[in-house]
Amino acid sequence: MGSVWQLTVGHGPLVATAIHDGHATREEIEKLFVLSHADRLREEDPFTGQWATIGDTQIIGLRSRFEVDLNRPREKAVYLMPEDAWGLKVWKTPLPLALMSQSLAQYDAFYASVKQTLTTLKNRFGRFVVFDLHSYNHRRSGPDGPPANPEQNPEVNVGTHIIDRTFWGPLVDRFMGDLRAYDFLGRYLDVRENVKFQGGHFPRWIQQNFPQSGCAIAIEFKKFFMDEWTGQPDPIQVAAIRQALQSTIPGVLEELKKL
Repeated sequence: MGSVWQLTVGHGPLVATAIHDGHATREEIEKLFVLSHADRLREEDPFTGQWATIGDTQIIGLRSRFEVDLNRPREKAVYLMPEDAWGLKVWKTPLPLALMSQSLAQYDAFYASVKQTLTTLKNRFGRFVVFDLHSYNHRRSGPDGPPANPEQNPEVNVGTHIIDRTFWGPLVDRFMGDLRAYDFLGRYLDVRENVKFQGGHFPRWIQQNFPQSGCAIAIEFKKFFMDEWTGQPDPIQVAAIRQALQSTIPGVLEELKKL
């Protein structure tokens, strides 16, 4: 059946994850989709796996979120109805229970593996930071339609609703400040907190399981670095985002040591 994720264990307390990077699906699932590859890709987070390589430890999704969504609670991890998937009809016919059970077994294996990995980091370093990397659409009215209002759609949405700011606040503030200060191809990124998203199930689960040892920052980049309708990236901007994230690491690790 193959793995749903790729885990690379490093030698430091920074974890970078890209759990929606994957596009592949199991063969028996693939033939049941009514959605095209392009429709599925539009709701996935391509290129986030390239950014996750900045982490000491890296967790990169290999499968489409339309097979199993690792950023949702278990009961919502397999999309069954259009309301689960941005109004999109996913399946030609109802998904067989046996296939759904296999997908949920993969979900359980993922969370068991992550818990083991993060427990090891906690025991080794005391505390760790997770960059939970995602991207989001802002041209839902069509390829020729206007982009969404930038006031409600920052270039970088930092989701911190699930973080205890009384404890982790200085680290989060340092991350956002350093990201805002980075010279991004001659300009500065619009980085704001909890405007579009507040953080999904995955960072929430980390905070619940490692409340005083793990800081999981949900980082959503608006798809200004690609054409979300064709899937074509701007390689220069994709690389620049990785460099911008990389620039925040020294400050984050400095704040981590102060705690």
